[in-house]
Amino acid sequence: MKKEHRFLELVTHAFVDSKLTPLIVIASILMGIFAVLSTPREEEPQIKVPMFDIFVAMPGASAKEVEERVTAPMEKKLWEIPGVEYIYSTAQTGMNMTIVRFYVGEDEEKSLTKLYNKLFSNYDIIPFGVSQPLIKFKSIDDVPILSLTLHSKRYDHFALRRVAAQLCDQIKAVDDVSETRITGGYKRTLRVTLLPAKLASYGITTAEIFRQLAAVNASSESGTLVGKENVVAVQTGKFISSKEDLERVVVTAGGKPVFLRDVAAIIDGPEEVEQYVLYGDKKVREVESATTISVAKRKGKNASVIAENVLEKIEILKGKLIPSDVDVTVTRNYGETAKEKSDELLQHLLIAVVSVTILIALVLGVRAGLVVFTAVPVVLALTLAVYYFLGYTLNRVTLFALIFSIGILVDDPIVDVENIVRHFHLPENRDKSIVDTITDAITEVGSPLILATLTVIAAILPMAFVR
Repeated sequence: MKKEHRFLELVTHAFVDSKLTPLIVIASILMGIFAVLSTPREEEPQIKVPMFDIFVAMPGASAKEVEERVTAPMEKKLWEIPGVEYIYSTAQTGMNMTIVRFYVGEDEEKSLTKLYNKLFSNYDIIPFGVSQPLIKFKSIDDVPILSLTLHSKRYDHFALRRVAAQLCDQIKAVDDVSETRITGGYKRTLRVTLLPAKLASYGITTAEIFRQLAAVNASSESGTLVGKENVVAVQTGKFISSKEDLERVVVTAGGKPVFLRDVAAIIDGPEEVEQYVLYGDKKVREVESATTISVAKRKGKNASVIAENVLEKIEILKGKLIPSDVDVTVTRNYGETAKEKSDELLQHLLIAVVSVTILIALVLGVRAGLVVFTAVPVVLALTLAVYYFLGYTLNRVTLFALIFSIGILVDDPIVDVENIVRHFHLPENRDKSIVDTITDAITEVGSPLILATLTVIAAILPMAFVR
C-alpha cells in the first residue's frame, strides 16, 4: 500500500473492524430523530435584515416643509452610517417616516446603536418645532404567525374590540408569544364636545379647559408616611377613567364651581369611525362585524407549537371569556402551514432515499442497496443534529437544501459500494479477508472521492456570501 493511502487505510480498517460502528450509526439516527422533533419549524428562514422605522413629528408643517427641513437632512446623515443599504422616506403633513434597512447579516444590536448614535449626536441641528425621533426595530419575527378573526351577528365593532382586548391578555400568557395586535373594532374613548354657547355664558375659554383637564388627569407621589413598622407612599391625584370622573371636573371656581358637564357634552363610547373590518365567507350570507387578533412569536421559536398552544387556549376560553354567539375563525396560521410543508418535505426526503436504495439494489444487489440506505440517512441525521445545536430552524429553504444534497450524498456511497463489489469479484482477492478487501477498495477510490466532494463544496460555497 502506498504511503499516501496509509491514513485512509487506517481509518477504513478502524471503522470496518470496530464494534462501535453499529452503535455510532444507531446514535446518529437517534440524534437525527431527536433533532427533527425538537428543531423549531417555521414558514420562512431566519434572515438577519436589521430594519428600523424612524418617526419624526413636525406639527403644523406641510408635506413640502417636512421634506425640506426634516426628511432630506436626516437622510444625508443616515447615509453616513456604515452598513446601510436602503433608505425609504415618506413626508406628509406634520409627520415624516423613514425606513432604514441595513445589509443582510449585519448585527442587529450594533446597527441599532449606530443609528441612535448618529441621530442623537446631531440632535443640535434639528429645526425648532421638530420632535425627538422615535425609532422602532422591525424583524421577520414581527410578521404574525397566527390571525384570529372574531365576528358576530349580535355584537358590534365596539363590543368585539373589548372581547379581543381581554383575549389578547390571555394569549400573551402563552409561552413564546412576543406580541399581539388588534385590527378593527372601535376603542373605548371618553369624548368631550365643548358647547360654545355655554362657554361664552360662563366666560370660559377652550385653553382653560385644556389646562384643567391636563392638570386633573395625572397622578404623582407627594411624599411618604413613616410608621413604626412600615413606610407608606402617598399618591395624590388619579387618572380619569370614567364618564363620571370627567363630569365632576371643575373648570373654574369664580363665585361657584362650574363643572365640565355644564359646558360640554361627554360621551363614553366607541371612538370615531376610521376603518371598517367585516367578515364574510361562503357560509355567511351577510357580512358580519369583525375584529382580528394577530399573534407574533419570539425569535427562533417553534411556530407550529406556539400556534397549537394558542388555539388550545382559545378553545378553553370559548363560552367563558368568548361569548357563545361570537365566532372565532383562523384566517392565518403559518404554524400549521410550516408543519405541513416541513412534513411534506421530510416525506420527499424519505422517498428520495428509498428511491435511490431501490435503484442501487436493482443494479448492484440488495446488500449494496442496504449500505446506501444506511449511509444516506446517517449523514442526513447528523446534519439535522447540527441544525439543532447551531440554532437553525426547519423551513422550506433548509429542507430543500437537504433534498438537494441527497444527489451529492449518494455519490460517495455508490462509488464505494460499487468498488467493493468489484474487488470481491477479483481473482487475486479470493484469499484476502473481507476486512482487507473492503479496506483496499475504499482506499483505492477514497482520495478522488474526497477531492470531488471538496470540489462540489467549493462550487456551492459562494452562495453563502450572496446578499
